[in-house]
Amino acid sequence: MRRFAPCLIAPVLAGIMAVAPAQARAAGAAIDEYALTEAAAELSPGRFLWADTKAAGPVSVLISIPDQRAYVFRGERLIAASTVSTGTDDKPTPVGTFTILQKKAMHRSNLYDDAPMPYMQRLTWDGVALHAGRNPGFPASHGCVRLPTAFAKKLFEITQLGATVEVTDAAYVSGGGAPLALDPLLASR
Repeated sequence: MRRFAPCLIAPVLAGIMAVAPAQARAAGAAIDEYALTEAAAELSPGRFLWADTKAAGPVSVLISIPDQRAYVFRGERLIAASTVSTGTDDKPTPVGTFTILQKKAMHRSNLYDDAPMPYMQRLTWDGVALHAGRNPGFPASHGCVRLPTAFAKKLFEITQLGATVEVTDAAYVSGGGAPLALDPLLASR
């Protein structure tokens, strides 16, 4: 991914992080997808950007394992990005296109010592989910995708059962587009 000099990216970062979604809507501000992607590349572990302005359409999520980032789309428009922590080499996060099968605001792991999994959104019936958790900036989970708590809550609030989540082992490139929805008949993993 192309990087800008710090003197060019700092004002973009400051502008995106300083604009609250309600203020952006009121001002009619639009955040460029390229600027959001570049700003996301500079995020510290546990941080996220949310710039949901007048975008319409279904919500989908792209998880890039090499980037350790989640990219959220509404329709075809990138509206948010966050750091994540995916599975380790011993317990990898599976790649592929999934749908959200179950949502539970406060869930506890059936597999790992009753560990809390706030804002859980299940991707597979064998234990892989998006949820709030420790986000050290590198793969550290048992296969789930851990999200910063405030981001996990916002994502939980805007997604619906059946929403598309694509997990990829490729880096995200600005303008790469939203994940393609699965055929509903195939989404019963």
